Amino acid sequence: MTLLNKQEQEQVAAAISAVERETDAEMVTVLTAKADNYAYIPLLWAGLIALIIPGVINYFAAWLTVDTLLLSQWAVFIVLSLLFRIPAINMRLVPRSVRYWRASNLARRQFLEQNLHHTAGQTGMLIFVSEAERYVEILVDQGISSKIDNQAWEDIISTFTKQVKQGKTLEGFLTCIEACGTHLKATVPATGEKNELPNHLVILS
Repeated sequence: MTLLNKQEQEQVAAAISAVERETDAEMVTVLTAKADNYAYIPLLWAGLIALIIPGVINYFAAWLTVDTLLLSQWAVFIVLSLLFRIPAINMRLVPRSVRYWRASNLARRQFLEQNLHHTAGQTGMLIFVSEAERYVEILVDQGISSKIDNQAWEDIISTFTKQVKQGKTLEGFLTCIEACGTHLKATVPATGEKNELPNHLVILS
């Protein structure tokens, strides 16, 4: 999975700067390939299958000795553990609720780590994207949430999520930033020149 290149990152930064010239909001964008490595998922599935499949086969065929059954379970476990570590397979094994929970937790941590809760007027806004989970979230501080209902962001998030699924992450960022800017300019217009936080796209390794 390829994150945005330098030129694409500059386009995102330029879009943020254009919006912030007309609003007091401080917008930060964060992009990560995945919210978690889910290292435990392959082990859980491999262990479960290794316990069940050889035992079921032996129950009906009854041709495995105790030693052979144990070796078969270990072999199945090792093979599946390696197979399930392949990213495309790994993500399919992770329940959606777990993927979204991990991504949501990371988004909230980033809101704090990027100091969005310390802006003057409490006008911080985070646009967070996790590509593997196909997860998009917009978080805003009290200075914005008190003036704009959270429902205003739902359509923007829905559109952005579809673009991430289609592999159009750059287009998604630009569309999202512009749409958010429309709301922000109307409700949190600029009262002076300021730029408390960096405008560049933050990419998590």
